[in-house]
Amino acid sequence: MNTATEIQYEDDVLLLEETTDVRNLVVYNDDVNTFDHVIETLIDVCNHTSEQAEQCTLLIHYKGKCVVKMGEFEALAGMCTAIHDRGISADVV
Repeated sequence: MNTATEIQYEDDVLLLEETTDVRNLVVYNDDVNTFDHVIETLIDVCNHTSEQAEQCTLLIHYKGKCVVKMGEFEALAGMCTAIHDRGISADVV
């Protein structure tokens, strides 16, 4: 005689996914702006720490460009404009 009872559970699970269009804010190297100016810009505009800004600036210098921020287009577009206003080349890609 089998006294063990098997209980089967069937749950309907609804998975909600929020899709966001994540973009990159890329800053490009040039021969005009100083390291200090780019560092100050990244700190002021992108809210980087001084260490983050220094590392990004070195990458910009040696690699030619660097992704300095990731996020939604609307947020990055304002940052990109602020970077342009300071004479630095940048794009949201």
